[in-house]
Amino acid sequence: MPSDLEPKKENSEISSEGVGRRMRAMVEYCAICSCKLHRTPGTYAHPTTEGRSHATKHHFVAERFFGRSSNRRGTKTFGAFESCPWGFEGKSEIFCYECHEELLHNPVLLPGDIKLFAKLVRIRHLSEESKGEDRNKIAGRIALFHEVIKQGLNVLLQKENA
Repeated sequence: MPSDLEPKKENSEISSEGVGRRMRAMVEYCAICSCKLHRTPGTYAHPTTEGRSHATKHHFVAERFFGRSSNRRGTKTFGAFESCPWGFEGKSEIFCYECHEELLHNPVLLPGDIKLFAKLVRIRHLSEESKGEDRNKIAGRIALFHEVIKQGLNVLLQKENA
């Protein structure tokens, strides 16, 4: 078990000897909270400890930003980015249900946070009175939002002396 200050190094395979054959079991941990994950069928998202610790994959940069959707495979729409500005297109990590669905997909943005972000949007000239044909402004706002998160994480880590 890793310390609370260090993430698990990597999800790893553990080998065990089966009867007459070698079996492999994958031990996976959430990339955020480090809980041990499982893939038991029929338990995903159940309001139980088992449902909350079910393994789930999350793309670092949403597929929709490139005009793709896992819900509509093969359908291509006009994405915000031609290529990934961070070099993580198509890359993903494994999380528990809680961290993936409840934390990553539902950030808490209070009215004051929205006002401050909107101010940054205006300062960076990323606001728009009406939508144009291109998606440069939303691409800029997505990149700015990532910058805000990254800067905030760095400031908090410095405050924690980590």
